[in-house]
Amino acid sequence: MADATGPTSATDAAAYDDDALARLRRRTVGVLASGQILGGIAFGATISLGAVLAADISGDEAFSGLATALVTLGTAALAVPLAALARRRGRRIALAGGMLIALVGVAVVILAAGVRVFPLLLAGFALIGAGQAANLQSRFAAVDLATAASRGRDLSLVVWATTIGAVLGPNLVGPGEALGDALGMPPLTGPYVFTVVAQILAVALYLAALRPDPLLVATRIAGSAATGAAAGIARADRPRAAAYAIVAIAGAHGVMVAVMAMTPVHLLHHGADLEIIGLTISLHIAGMYALAPVFGVLADRLGRIPTILLGQALLTAALLTAAVGQESGAAVTVALVLLGLGWSASTVAGSTLLTESSAESLRTRRQGRSDLAMSLVGGLGAIGAGFVLGAIGYGGLALVALIVVAAVTVLAPYARAAR
Repeated sequence: MADATGPTSATDAAAYDDDALARLRRRTVGVLASGQILGGIAFGATISLGAVLAADISGDEAFSGLATALVTLGTAALAVPLAALARRRGRRIALAGGMLIALVGVAVVILAAGVRVFPLLLAGFALIGAGQAANLQSRFAAVDLATAASRGRDLSLVVWATTIGAVLGPNLVGPGEALGDALGMPPLTGPYVFTVVAQILAVALYLAALRPDPLLVATRIAGSAATGAAAGIARADRPRAAAYAIVAIAGAHGVMVAVMAMTPVHLLHHGADLEIIGLTISLHIAGMYALAPVFGVLADRLGRIPTILLGQALLTAALLTAAVGQESGAAVTVALVLLGLGWSASTVAGSTLLTESSAESLRTRRQGRSDLAMSLVGGLGAIGAGFVLGAIGYGGLALVALIVVAAVTVLAPYARAAR
């Protein structure tokens, strides 16, 4: 029986000529980028109030960090199952499913705020992690149909789209509170109205517009005698290069989260006001996403590993700037911008390398493992950074993080040898 999402046989898959494949790839990237904007709005509005809600309902500010921690753990827990679902049913179902689970999580958070039950609140935040897991999977979906010449660019465009949602989401807190009051919602939950709307729109977008499903089409092409651009979708398996890509992605993420999470605390202790702290974090987020297409083009033209190493160089510059200039607010801001740029280069090039180093039958499984490792390392980095900051200060934390950067850099020949 024919599948409405695309070709149903090797013969049908081979029918995609270069022009048809290019049109489908561009359309897929456009849909995924739009979904990332909606997902960014939903996630940004959620995280902005998570810590405040946790402190309010628990009655203890010491528990405020558990909101972000549970979202991170939920992301990690659902990364592999969503990747497995994508493998069986396609990206369309996996991405929509992740957003639906997150939608349930938002409903649970609102309910928990109304009845003021802290464990229920944490359960809701864990479910919301599914939305972030879906957002992470989107960047891999962008390259299901890409060839070597466009993988980095296509992936980076979807990563870049996150910028719009990440900026809009937190700025909806004020209007959301006013809307929540008008609707009679529990205090501090009004902004979740925008989260719910954004997630419903994302689910509808993925289900309606992500057709033909890029992963299903890529799977069929890989099993066919495709020629031309279609033949470039399937790649030989290079497990060592794939393993290095996972290490590079997780390492960059862990370094970024550890230093970024402690920067507001450090600046606050040095007399910075909330406006300066907010500006610093905003510039950091801009560094993470705004130049992603530049790093995507570099990954396509210079190579994946050289771009990963460029990312490590930027991370090194960021950490040294933070260590040397820890007493200067301006230096810390520069360090955070460089930190975001280093993360962007490493993540874009690393994700591209992981995809093209994995045989089609192993690709989604490794992508799920990469997102799992990325989330776990980020969570552990945030937790461990607090202890390091208390023991040896912000500059010491930056120098400790250099160990991870050095390890990723030293391991690069391991991946090169896999060629």
